[in-house]
Amino acid sequence: MTNTENSGGHLLVKCLQVLGARKCFGVPGESYLDVLDGLYDTTGELDFVLCRNEGGAAFMAEAYGKLTGQPGICMVTRGPGATNASIGVHTAMQNSTPLILFVGQIGTEQRDREVFQEIDYRAYFGSVAKWVVEIDHVERIPELMSRAWSTALSGRPGPVVVALPENTLSATTDVAPCRAVRIAESSPALEDIEEAVGLLNAAEKPLVVVGGGGWANAGRADIQQFCERNQLPVVTAFRFNDLIDHHSECYIGEAGVAMSPGLQSIIKEADLILAIGIRFGEMTTNAHTLFKLPNLDATLIHVHASDRELGKVYAADLPIHASVNRAAQLFNAVTLTGSWSAWQHKGRQQYVEGFDAPEQPGPVDMVAITKHLRSVLPDDVIVTNGAGNFATWSGRFLQYGSDQRLLAPQSGAMGYGVPAAIAAKIAAPHRTVVCFAGDGDFQMNCQELGTAMQANAQPIILILNNGSYGTIRMHQERHYPARVSATELHNPDFVALAKAYGFHAERVSKTLEFEAAFSRALESNSGAVLELMISTEALTPRQTLSQIRAQALN
Repeated sequence: MTNTENSGGHLLVKCLQVLGARKCFGVPGESYLDVLDGLYDTTGELDFVLCRNEGGAAFMAEAYGKLTGQPGICMVTRGPGATNASIGVHTAMQNSTPLILFVGQIGTEQRDREVFQEIDYRAYFGSVAKWVVEIDHVERIPELMSRAWSTALSGRPGPVVVALPENTLSATTDVAPCRAVRIAESSPALEDIEEAVGLLNAAEKPLVVVGGGGWANAGRADIQQFCERNQLPVVTAFRFNDLIDHHSECYIGEAGVAMSPGLQSIIKEADLILAIGIRFGEMTTNAHTLFKLPNLDATLIHVHASDRELGKVYAADLPIHASVNRAAQLFNAVTLTGSWSAWQHKGRQQYVEGFDAPEQPGPVDMVAITKHLRSVLPDDVIVTNGAGNFATWSGRFLQYGSDQRLLAPQSGAMGYGVPAAIAAKIAAPHRTVVCFAGDGDFQMNCQELGTAMQANAQPIILILNNGSYGTIRMHQERHYPARVSATELHNPDFVALAKAYGFHAERVSKTLEFEAAFSRALESNSGAVLELMISTEALTPRQTLSQIRAQALN
C-alpha cells in the first residue's frame, strides 16, 4: 500500500470522520476486521462502543441518532449479526430516526452459494429501511457513503443499511474520502402558508398535531411560540411527547396508545387539523378510527418533509411539502385573527385532570412515585423506556420541559429503554438519564449493563417488577378472562444482577422508600438500578386486573 492508498475499511472510517460521526455502536465480527483496524487509530475522535448483542447495539445507535440529530452508526457482522440488529432498523424507520447500519458481508466471489452466514440484504431489509446498498467496488466507498449519510438525514429521516463485502474492505485504492455533505431543507411556498392562515382563521376549533423526526431546537421553539401566541391547542403524536413544553398552556396531551377519552373527544371535535411532521400512525389515530378514511370531516393541513407521506393515509385539503423546521419558522411569523382561548382551555383542563389517577393497589404506587419525579427530575433529564403498560408512567405521568427529552420506540419494541439510556449517557455524560423498564422488558437487553460498565455510561434504571408480561396479561384478561397462559414471569434477583455489573442497586418494597432511594440513585457515581415491587393488579392506572377480568366475565 502506498502513502496515498487506503484499504476499503480504512477509507470507510475516514469517510465517517469527515461526515461527522463521533460514536459507533456494535459487536465485532471477522467479516469487517479491516474497519475495526481503521478504528484503532480514531480513539477519542470516532469511538467504537463495544456492545453485548447486535439488537442492543442497534437500539443504542437509534437512540443516539434521535438525541443528536446525526445518523446513529451501528456495525455488525453478517448473517445472525445483521438479523439481530434488524430490530433497531425497524425502530429507526417507525421513529423517523437517522441511522446507518453497516454489515460485514461475504466476499463477492462467494455469492449465491448459501455460504456461511450469507443473506441477501436488499431483500431482507428492503421493506424496513429507506435504502439498502452493497458496496462491490472499493472506489465507490466515498460516493456511496456520501449518499448513505444524505439519505438517512433527508426528507423523512430513517435507516440506511450498507453491506460491506470482505474483499471490498481489504482492497486498496487511492481515491480520496468523501467530503462533508449539506442536507437541503425544503421551504413551504408562501402561497401555501397564506392559504393555511386563511383556513386557520376560518376554523372554530383548530388543533395542531406535531411529531416525526428531523426537528431542530429552533423548530420546536417556533411551533410552540406560534401556538401560544395564537391560543392554539397542540397535541404530540405517539412517543414524541418532548416536542412541546408540557408546562405550556397550549399543550393538551399525547395522542398515543390508550389515549384518554377526553383527548379523543377533543380530536374528534376539531374542525381543522394542522398536522406537522406526523405520519398518521395507528396509535396517534386510535387505529385509524378518530378520522374518516381517506378524507377527514375536519379540514386537514398536512406538512411533511417527505412527499411520500402526503396522502399516504389521509388526503389533505392542503398538503405542504416542506421541512418541519422551515414550516414552523414561517408559521411563527404569523398572528392569526381567531380567538380560541376557551377551546384551548378545554383541552388543557382535560390534560391536567389526567394526572388525577386513583391510588394504585399493591406495595408501590406509581401515581405517587411519578408525582415525586415530576418535582425532582433535573430540567435537562433524558428519559427512556421500552414497551409495555409500564411505559404509561413515563409517557403520561411525567411532564417534559423544553430541555427534557424522551427516547421511546414508536415500533413498540421491548428492550429498547436500557440500551437507549446507555446511548444517552454516552452522548450526554453529564446529564441525568432515567430509564423506565418492566421486568420482562428489562430482561430483553439487561446484558447491555456490561456495555454501560465498560463505557462508564451508567444511567438510572427503574425496573417496574410486577412478575408479568403486563400488556399481554391485560389483553388476555379482556379476551380470555381467568385463563392465564404464558404471561407469568419468574425473575432473578435484579439487585444482585445489577451489583454484579457495578451498579448501585436497591429494592423498593414500599412507596415511602422511593424518595430516599431515588436520592441515593441520583448521587451514585456508578448509575443505579431500583427494583420497584409493583402489584400485578396494577396493570393500568385506572383499572385493576380484577376489574378488567370482572368486566370481561359480565
